[in-house]
Amino acid sequence: MAEGKFISYLRVSREKQGRSGLGLEAQRAAVESYLNGGRWSVLAEYVEVESGKRNDRPKLTAALAHAKAMGAKVVFAKLDRLTRDVDLLRALVSSGVDLVFCDLPSVPPGPMGRFLLTQMASVAELEVGLIGERTKAALAAAKARGVKLGNPNGARALRGKQTGNAEAVAKIKENASQRAMGLQGIVEGIKRSGITSVRAIAEELNNQGVLSPRGGAWHPTAVARLLSRISEAA
Repeated sequence: MAEGKFISYLRVSREKQGRSGLGLEAQRAAVESYLNGGRWSVLAEYVEVESGKRNDRPKLTAALAHAKAMGAKVVFAKLDRLTRDVDLLRALVSSGVDLVFCDLPSVPPGPMGRFLLTQMASVAELEVGLIGERTKAALAAAKARGVKLGNPNGARALRGKQTGNAEAVAKIKENASQRAMGLQGIVEGIKRSGITSVRAIAEELNNQGVLSPRGGAWHPTAVARLLSRISEAA
């Protein structure tokens, strides 16, 4: 039986599916069915329109930040609706947020669930490696037959794709902004209640049990940074 607080994450791979609701309705129904009958509450739902091959998921980052702030679990309709990327799955397992998959009810949240998901990621990584070896063997066979391989543009094909330190710093700032946006709804609710100073907001966040980015209590300085990031991202 599902118990506790949950953040729902749904993903479709095409914009048309996102607009029409195709795929989303089935995922939402799976989540509702899984949670039905338990002492639970869905705090928020995040919907991502992104390919399963990509690990750039701003909505997923926001969902994890929201769950971590509220001490909630993130629930997914199906594991294959989350990702086919082994590194992304490993990063999620190490995020410290409990992950729940409706199609894997035998995988519990908590340390045991994270262990099982890590083993699943290892098996998936093995399969990726085996596929890579088979691909290399097939390419070698094709080359032996005289098939021309590679990009005819050579080094020009790589132009503009190098990742430098500036991009790494930008990525860190982007992640911080995404975490801030995950808390935007909570902060706006506090402001609507008449609490507007950074010190008072910090006290209210602590009273609500919302964790700071470092996992501890909120202080006025941290709240000021949070408000600034929310304003910049708006």
